[in-house]
Amino acid sequence: MDGVAILEGEVRELIRRRGIDPLQDLLGVRALVSDAVADYDARSLLGGVPPLLDSAAAVKSLVDTVAGLGPLQRYLDDPEVEEIWINGPAQVFVARRGEPELTTTILTDQQVRDLVEQMLKSSGRRLDLSSPFVDATLPTGERVHAVIPDVTRRHWAVNIRKYVVRADRLDALVALGSLTAQAAAFLNAAVEAGLNILVAGATQAGKTTMLNALAGAVPAKERIITAEEVFELRIAHRDVVAMQCRQANLEGNGEIPLRRLVKEALRMRPSRILIGEVREAEALDLLVALNAGIPGMCTLHANSAREAIAKMCTLPLLAGENVSDRFVVPTVASAVDIVVHLEVDHRGRRRTREIVAVPGRVEAGIVETADLFQVRDGVLVRGEGYPPHVERFARAGHDVAELLRARD
Repeated sequence: MDGVAILEGEVRELIRRRGIDPLQDLLGVRALVSDAVADYDARSLLGGVPPLLDSAAAVKSLVDTVAGLGPLQRYLDDPEVEEIWINGPAQVFVARRGEPELTTTILTDQQVRDLVEQMLKSSGRRLDLSSPFVDATLPTGERVHAVIPDVTRRHWAVNIRKYVVRADRLDALVALGSLTAQAAAFLNAAVEAGLNILVAGATQAGKTTMLNALAGAVPAKERIITAEEVFELRIAHRDVVAMQCRQANLEGNGEIPLRRLVKEALRMRPSRILIGEVREAEALDLLVALNAGIPGMCTLHANSAREAIAKMCTLPLLAGENVSDRFVVPTVASAVDIVVHLEVDHRGRRRTREIVAVPGRVEAGIVETADLFQVRDGVLVRGEGYPPHVERFARAGHDVAELLRARD
């Protein structure tokens, strides 16, 4: 047995005896590990234990093992890595600047199980034969998704999605090149004016980051209620309540779906509601809330702004046979004001592809739209459309014509 393996057992025993929570007290773990390594080095000089080749490397390895994710921790610490996924013990991939690559990390089946168990420890969520899928959030904010056999063919499949950039203002997206200054100024004004905004795009296009940045424009006096499958938004606001869904227990009871959270949010005196991602029948409850005069924003998977609107016209129909498109389509036209569509380009960069207004009209069952900003020759430029509710912009102190005036 090598020195690091011996030390790992000693450190785990010290943590147990002292009652330290490695997930909550990282500084305490670091201090304990440093002392343990120093003591071990002293013993190795007397020949009682094999010497360590690199004490500093041993400290990092031990801290990563007992307080982090062991062999995966270096990828979590790497700011260029956006996502980590495991297809099997010998297939650990990362996405770096949008490009996937197979790493040299080799695990065992038991290591993968232990890592997933460690990830779920603080979330209170479970993964077993009765519940073979799980979504959870690590204490540091990364989102975890795991699936086990027999849903997968043989090995556990794990995805860890990092949030490399946490933008809490639209100006931050301008600095990153995801948005132009004019488009950011318009969106900032739209949020202050209380318009309802739908953020659409593909997976990893930056929808949550955009929603987080839009939330930064909400006036300080307003009360924000958020509802998500798992906590992802990090909103810097003085009056905010965040809620997430809950899995059913072992008896199959106690599940709290997103639809329930949307309904509960309406009872919490919201000035603004934010839905992490609309996928199913909760779209109906969101539409009802927006149509009742409560401003809101949400994200949605879609390939374009117009497809996002079409999807919003379809998802509420999942709520039941008594829900008709004769109600849903005009409600979408009157409730949704702005759609922001994002994309990941061929170089892995996230950027805004188009910003579309919904004037509120329906023609032959199709919700009309107007282009506010669109990409031409790789640049987001002003379109020809105008947003609805100009009077709301005026009440918030914004001149829409000036905001949208074409720039040379």
